[in-house]
Amino acid sequence: MPRPFRAAFVGAAAVTVFGAVTGRHKLQWAAKPLLMPLLAADIVTNDDGLESSDRTVLLGSLAAATVGDILLIDPDDDRRLIAGASSFAVMQTGYSRLWWRRGGRPQPQIAAQRLVAWLGAAALMRAKAPAVALPLTAYGATLGTAATLASDPGIAPGAKAIAGLNIPGSDPRTRLGVGALLFTVSDGLIVLRKIFARSTRSQRITEGVILTTYAAAQYLLADPRAHRP
Repeated sequence: MPRPFRAAFVGAAAVTVFGAVTGRHKLQWAAKPLLMPLLAADIVTNDDGLESSDRTVLLGSLAAATVGDILLIDPDDDRRLIAGASSFAVMQTGYSRLWWRRGGRPQPQIAAQRLVAWLGAAALMRAKAPAVALPLTAYGATLGTAATLASDPGIAPGAKAIAGLNIPGSDPRTRLGVGALLFTVSDGLIVLRKIFARSTRSQRITEGVILTTYAAAQYLLADPRAHRP
């Protein structure tokens, strides 16, 4: 059946990315706060077979992400960055609960990859951005946990997997691992942008990539069909 709210999400995401790349902050303020509410509207208006408690957790996660989206419209303000990370930590915790209920469990191969990435990012931030290192490292732990669970091949029985990552297919559950990977890339780029992007041009381009990977991740992760029993 048609899903107009997800189509509207794609449009709002495109406007958000365009606003970031061109420095048109008014476009971001207009479009970015709409992203998660549009995905939430899709969840509410579709008979997707979600259990009531799971629906509540998913909607709560998107509400927390909305707060984070608004705070991170200005990613160069450390206070807003820390507060935004806290909001997204709530979202990641909600996602982790959903994926645990769907059978996601830490697999050594996947968990080791996430641990190495987390330790590397923590060391880089401590050396280059000590003012935000502790809260962002704490957030990274929630991100790594959620990504590890979403990447468990057991969450989508029968799916083909390479290096512990499900190959996306017609079953929305097979796309959760890629969604979590995109989210990790997006958040990793936030750290790299803060530390290494010095010119206005590099900051805008990096922000555009951050927002593109973030929007793609949420599009996959917040699909209610991926969270049905």
